[in-house]
This record gives sequence, structure tokens and C-alpha cells, in this order.
Amino acid sequence: MTLNDRIKHVVVLMLENHSFDQVLGSIKGVAGFESVEGIDISKPFSNVDPVSKKTILQEPTDAMSIALDPKHEHVNVMRQLTNNCSGFVDDFYQCYGKCSEEQRKQIMSFYPWGSLPVIHKLAASYSVCDHWFSSMPGPTWQNRFFVHSGTSKGHILMPSGYYIRDEHCYNQNTIYDLLEAKQIPWSIYHHGMPQSIILENLWDKFDHYHRMETFYSDARGPAEAFPSYSFIEPSYGGPDQNDQHPPTDMRKGEFLIAQIYNALRSNDALWESTLFVVLYDEHGGFYDHVFPSKTVAPDAHLTEYSFDQYGLRVPSILISPWLPKGIISTIFDHTSLVRFVIDLWQLDPDALGARVRSAATFSRELQRLEEPRTDTPGPFDLSELSLPITVTPDKVNELQNSLISFGHFLEGKMAHVEELAAIGYRSLKSLDGALAQLSVAKDRFLLFLHHGQKGRLDP
Repeated sequence: MTLNDRIKHVVVLMLENHSFDQVLGSIKGVAGFESVEGIDISKPFSNVDPVSKKTILQEPTDAMSIALDPKHEHVNVMRQLTNNCSGFVDDFYQCYGKCSEEQRKQIMSFYPWGSLPVIHKLAASYSVCDHWFSSMPGPTWQNRFFVHSGTSKGHILMPSGYYIRDEHCYNQNTIYDLLEAKQIPWSIYHHGMPQSIILENLWDKFDHYHRMETFYSDARGPAEAFPSYSFIEPSYGGPDQNDQHPPTDMRKGEFLIAQIYNALRSNDALWESTLFVVLYDEHGGFYDHVFPSKTVAPDAHLTEYSFDQYGLRVPSILISPWLPKGIISTIFDHTSLVRFVIDLWQLDPDALGARVRSAATFSRELQRLEEPRTDTPGPFDLSELSLPITVTPDKVNELQNSLISFGHFLEGKMAHVEELAAIGYRSLKSLDGALAQLSVAKDRFLLFLHHGQKGRLDP
């Protein structure tokens, strides 16, 4: 039986800003996972507190959120990597000089086994990749571009303020172009503000974008009608935010993972032909003890950075009845997923650059079993998952700020099809502060998608 006979659908959920040690490091204490490159409770790693000069050890935490968002721009990550990952607490202090010792300890903390009931149950039941690195030492936009296209086209920063097109023109080829060329069905499901539309090659493909409600209805239908490749974007802001980006409560993302798993698991035909990948874009400034490996640059855009080193490790779980439970220790990054998709559907391996071309994949892991497993966990009981009371933060994070910035650019692209009154209303509403700007940005994203689907945007 070939890989194509087994896996006919790939579903990817990429969440935000957590390290492997923080989320999955404690799996080392679970039977069958002793070989994981995780946290040895008897020999925890540490950083020195720059204020007290005391040693801050890796310790368990019960905090589902942290008030201060650890910085993770390129300059911060390089500082965190100082002296073999010894600069995490120092970088946090440099960014938040008034932070408390307890807040600095959170940078080194990890979730004890079982405290994240959804993620931990899935990790213990399927395959955990303990050497999956973010694609570059840097922020959200860049690492998400790697999962869509194999490159960030040489950029290492996210924009802020008014978006200047010439500074960030992301018009590279994407995995969706390759799927489209071979007429392989794909969809991007989102919660109203899909970051992926920053990629200009997708502007003539907005009919592939659907709200998250459509994912659940699609998953209830015939397996053969479900998209071959699905990418899910969580909510990046607002009352429904569930991307786990600090200070968002981890339980919001847990609930989203459970909902997606339940949708796949409840349709037998779809479940037995699907690989579900739970992945994080980058480490978000939280400690991980594994120094990232060297790699190859994706292309010739090297003015801002050499792109010859991965970012920090991120949590990654491969979920399928065709996978045994255990550890996969091969070195992966986000381009490994792109390469897997290319190999699965025999797309052009040279179309997305050198990093994708050289990336290792997990294809062999999906061909080890003769039959799909029948011992996998059933759907989660959502009533047993505790959801926190929604608390809207009083300021925006760096990702949200960059999306607001891009929203200004989208407004200009719609000027010829939008009424001046509507544009004026949104501009006026933006004056009410950062949270209002985030709401307006979401409106702009949805309108841009709408006009694109109706063919009203400039070519």
C-alpha cells in the first residue's frame, strides 16, 4: 500500500508562540517517551536572573497565561540564544525592566504532564517530533511564510505603523500555486483575519478561503469531497482569540484543537485517510534548551540575514491512525511539511527553493503500519474542558500590530470599490485606540476577501 493510498487529506493547524520544552518537554516522564529530548526533572536547565543573579531553573507552572508577551523578533531570539540558550531571562528583562521575579521565572517554566489535557493526550497517543525547529530565529510572519512558501523572501521583521508595500512585497510562489497547477483541492479555513492573504500569489485564489464554521460542515460530509490539503488559521485577536499567543489563555487553543480533532475523528472515512498536524509558528520567547541546528538558506535574499540557522524548537504532533505513538527525532522545520506535501502529490520539488528541496520529511513514518490503528482516542468530551472567562487584553501584541498595519494597506487596495463613507467610518473608528484598530483590521481583511472573491480587486 502506497503513501497515497493511506493519506488522502492533510490538515494543518498552526498555533502561536510556545517552545517545545514549555509545552511538551514533560512528556519525558511518560512511558514509551523516555528517549525524548525533553525535560529531566532531576537535571533541569537554567538561566541566570540578571537582577538577583540567582539561578532560575526550569520549573512546572499552572499559569495558563502570562501578562507580558515575551519578545521574539530576530534581535531578541539571537540574544536568547547567547551562550547556548542562556539569554532568555536576560532578554525578557531588557524588554520589560519593571517585570517581577515571578514573571521572569515564567520564561523558564513548563507545563507539567496532564495540565494541558488535549495537547498532552494527543501527544501521548500519536507521534511527537522532538527536533522540529521554527524555520528562522524570528517572529510570526516570517515563520508562517516558510510553511506556505519555503521562504520569507529575505525579510526578518514584521511591519508596524502604516504598511509600506515596497518594504515587504511577498509575491513568492506558494505551495498553493503548486496544488492549484495540479488541480489538487485545497482550502484555508480562518476566523476572520487570515494572515496568509499577505502573500500576493493568493489574491486570485480567495475562493479557497472559508470561515472556520465551514471546516466543521465539510468534515461531516463525504471524505472524497473534503479538501486534499487544509490549512487552519486560528483567531489572532478579539473575543474569540484562540491562537495561544500570550496573554491568551492556553485553554482557548486547547478547545480549538479538540474541536478539530473531534470533527476528523467522528467521520470514519475521513479519519482513516487523514494526517492532522498540530504545529506552532515559533517559540514566542519561552525557553528551550536545544540550540538550533544549522541549515541551508532558502534563496539568494540574504541582505538582512544569512538564513543558515533554524529558530528554536516548537511543539509538533503528527496525528493519524497510520502513525504509531512515539518519538520522531529527525530534524524538521516548517519546510518539511511543505516537502511532505510536494512528495505526497508529486509536485515540483524545485519550485519553492533550496530549503524545501533539502528538507527531511516524515513520509516513512506513515508507512510503517500495515493497517490503520483501532486503538486511537475517540472524540474529546468538550463539556469536560474548562474554558476561561473571556478577558480582552487592553493592548495589542506584535502580531496584531502587524496585522493592523497590513490592514491600512488593504484599505488602499479597496478604495475604488468601497464607498467613501465606509472608508471614513473605519478610519474614524480606528481613532478609538489599539483594540478598535484591531477590530477595524478584521473588517478590512474580510472585505478584502469578499471583494477578491467577487473579482473587484485590481490585478
